[in-house]
Amino acid sequence: MVRNGFHQPRSVTTTAGAVEVKVPRLNDKRTDPASGERRRFSSSILPPWCRKSPKISEVLPVLYLHGLSSGDFVPALERFLGSSAGLSPATVTRLTAQWQADHAAFMDRDLSATDYVYVWADGIHLRIRLEAAKAAVLVVMGVRADGTKELIAMADGYRESAEAWAGLLRGCARRGMRAPVLAVGDGALGFWKALAEVFPETREQRCWVHKTSNVLDSLAKSAQPAAKRALQNIYNAEDKEQARKAVAAFARQYGAKYPKAVKKITDDEDELLAFFDFPAEHWIHLRTTNPIESTFATVRLRTKVTKGAGSRAAGLAMAFKLVESAQARRRAVNAPHLVALVHAGSRFERGHLVERPETLAG
Repeated sequence: MVRNGFHQPRSVTTTAGAVEVKVPRLNDKRTDPASGERRRFSSSILPPWCRKSPKISEVLPVLYLHGLSSGDFVPALERFLGSSAGLSPATVTRLTAQWQADHAAFMDRDLSATDYVYVWADGIHLRIRLEAAKAAVLVVMGVRADGTKELIAMADGYRESAEAWAGLLRGCARRGMRAPVLAVGDGALGFWKALAEVFPETREQRCWVHKTSNVLDSLAKSAQPAAKRALQNIYNAEDKEQARKAVAAFARQYGAKYPKAVKKITDDEDELLAFFDFPAEHWIHLRTTNPIESTFATVRLRTKVTKGAGSRAAGLAMAFKLVESAQARRRAVNAPHLVALVHAGSRFERGHLVERPETLAG
């Protein structure tokens, strides 16, 4: 290689501002022994296409993820970096393409090494301009045997249909996921139909937040405050026996005037009270899908900033990265040491351990 002057000066944006650099020009006289073609030297320190330092390239999509709209990068960062080069909306959006690859890899990962004892499932409507008007993001989160929560799968589905949920759950089973002990979800029939098909041995728990909202919508506004307290008496009962008595009291009080509201409780009574058969420390986690709802509150705020995500793939990728970034802040379930006992088949009554499997008794 023979040095032959310099290329034209160019500006490279760094964390210290814009720096003008002149790259040496090299006459590469080497040839490839196999093909006989001339080689072309390319600097690994400053590639020909580089206009930003690697640190700047890494931070731009992170800023976009956490609330800075692509059109705001130039006015927000031009003075800070000393240049607007490489800050156009098209450039910033192109940097987020890696998120789609990360989401695809996440949905292909092996699940056989992890046992999920509890799972939450919900369909989240984000208004991110997905291809179908009734599209939703189908989310499954779980609790591992050590008590930590993590995202298991996330994909788009139409109207939270049984086919969409079954496809997601079959994909999890195909990658090695075993049946969880308990699944928590709202009243969407699609998920429960799919769960019975893919993991028939998993018990069902209805979300009390969704159920309370549905019941109150069936009542006159004047009756809602007292009815809400009556519903709280059910899921805050000391044990399942007391909860069943509270259900009967609710039916007596509102059955005559609001039979539809009462039917929504009595028809799902067993599924609404399933959490009482598990450790009392876990009840607060198991009677609601709040772990999913609270996580996606951040995603909803972000999509309001961008006024949509532009495409189905981009919307899913953005939601995935936001959930992934929040995972480190997600707290474990209370009394995480009891999760392993639930997984092993221990029996609980009134929230307390009454029987260990023989494999754990010693």
